[in-house]
Amino acid sequence: MSDLAQLVATLGQQARAAARALAGTPPARIDAALRAMADELLAAEASILAANAADVAAARAAGQVPALVDRLTLDSKRLAACAAGLREVAALPHPVGQVLREWTQPNGLRFAKVRVPLGVIGFIYESRPNVTCDAAGLCLKSGNAVILRGGSEALRSNTAIAAALARGLAASGLPATSVQLVPVPDRETVRLLGEATGVIDLLIPRGGRGLIETVVRSARVPVIKHYDGICALYVDRAADLAMAENLALNGKCSRPGVCNAIETLLVHRDIAATALPRLGAALLERGVQLRVDEPARRALGDLAARRAGQVTAATPADYRTEFLDLILAVKVVDSTADAIAHIEANGSHHTDTIVTADAAAAEQFLAGVDSAVVLWNASTRFNDGFEFGFGAEIGISTDKLHARGPMGLEELTSYKYVVRGNGQTR
Repeated sequence: MSDLAQLVATLGQQARAAARALAGTPPARIDAALRAMADELLAAEASILAANAADVAAARAAGQVPALVDRLTLDSKRLAACAAGLREVAALPHPVGQVLREWTQPNGLRFAKVRVPLGVIGFIYESRPNVTCDAAGLCLKSGNAVILRGGSEALRSNTAIAAALARGLAASGLPATSVQLVPVPDRETVRLLGEATGVIDLLIPRGGRGLIETVVRSARVPVIKHYDGICALYVDRAADLAMAENLALNGKCSRPGVCNAIETLLVHRDIAATALPRLGAALLERGVQLRVDEPARRALGDLAARRAGQVTAATPADYRTEFLDLILAVKVVDSTADAIAHIEANGSHHTDTIVTADAAAAEQFLAGVDSAVVLWNASTRFNDGFEFGFGAEIGISTDKLHARGPMGLEELTSYKYVVRGNGQTR
């Protein structure tokens, strides 16, 4: 067995033992551990931020794009938010042990469908060290042990964070191995985690398409995918243009490097001549590059000519691209049905929103777009576990089986049937 294979096997054995211990841990002790983890995170602020500064410096030296550097960067405010997130998860109701359904058969057998942990979660992710805290908190609260495999660009940050979390667990009397980090950047560990049958109960890859496709190709354990966020905002002919402008700016500019940012702007043909100059001017002023079809260029008029460097012709690939940057593909559509067809053909089934005062058009959009989250008159940026009231999320699933959309505590559990009788035979 290679050294890497031995490393992953050891992590797996320790995680399974920790999962068995967590299964019998009272909820109050788990909540106390989450609060202790938050305390240790803040106590280690200096070492965590120093490690993160080294990661950020290396990323900049390597010429990484600003969006990735932003995702990678921690500061006191973001670290405090991580600690607050752990405390918020501690305050949530415990999913494990919830009775989902109860019934009694005519023979007197009493049935209960009860929520239980999955066991050991393998979580593979890129760039964002705050996700280390989110994943650890959610997995612990749902009674699962977790093996974290972050990106090489954040290894120093993740190592410092994981050490603080382990200290919080140990101080609370829970196995420190409930949360483990793969301590090496070797990509072979991704394949090894995917092949860890009998050890890992669920593998969740969260990152770029290349990472996820690599995991899916090689994995022999169940996988829930967090695919591209090719999110669209559709401005219907009955839209309030002030609202549309606010939603477009929030969806594209507030954090362009995240998966719930909009990548496509669709505008109804009937209002394009009015809406696009207003929306375009606001977006261009914020530094957004617009890649437009010919009807959109015509609607932009002189604005397109004056900002020729920022307004360029869209290619078909632009409507299928997660830019994760201040770039937006723009298209004029003939109807709500046309907008739905475009999203279904080019989107990633992640998050899409309609801006309209027409309830019938909104309901047509909400029913017709087959995405994990669809919205009416609200920003795509609300597709987030915290905003849903889940405390945090371990990812946003674009799958349809087991979990879809923001994956909070309930999505990290399964169920079993508990049957109580008094001697019945069949």
